[in-house]
Amino acid sequence: MAEINVTPFVDVMLVLLIIFMVAAPLLTVGVPVELPKTAAGALPTEQEEPLTVTVTAEGDIQIQTTPVKRGQLITRLRGIATERASDRVFLRADGAVPYQAVMEVMGALNAGGFSNIGLVTDIGGPALDGSDPSGN
Repeated sequence: MAEINVTPFVDVMLVLLIIFMVAAPLLTVGVPVELPKTAAGALPTEQEEPLTVTVTAEGDIQIQTTPVKRGQLITRLRGIATERASDRVFLRADGAVPYQAVMEVMGALNAGGFSNIGLVTDIGGPALDGSDPSGN
């Protein structure tokens, strides 16, 4: 009787499935910045992945993971806006970046055709109602 024993194959496939399920969340690509903490929750997801613009602590600007010079930002954003169905964009800025620099990038996003701008923060910050989310 010459039958193929599929039990070892199934075992290997289940182990690989578990490995990929554990490793998938670790594969998120992004620019490392220290986001400020707020009491706001996460936004609901949508069909198209929103555009992400990042301002690093050094003041460098990146669209997704591509570095962009300040003088080319509006031109690049206008080109991207014509290709996208959604005008949603997430702005990530390091907490050490001055407010004026963040507002300049927001103005460039608006001038580039993106009016739906969401500011990205980390959770666990002060709620400004006297409560301490960290329990201290």
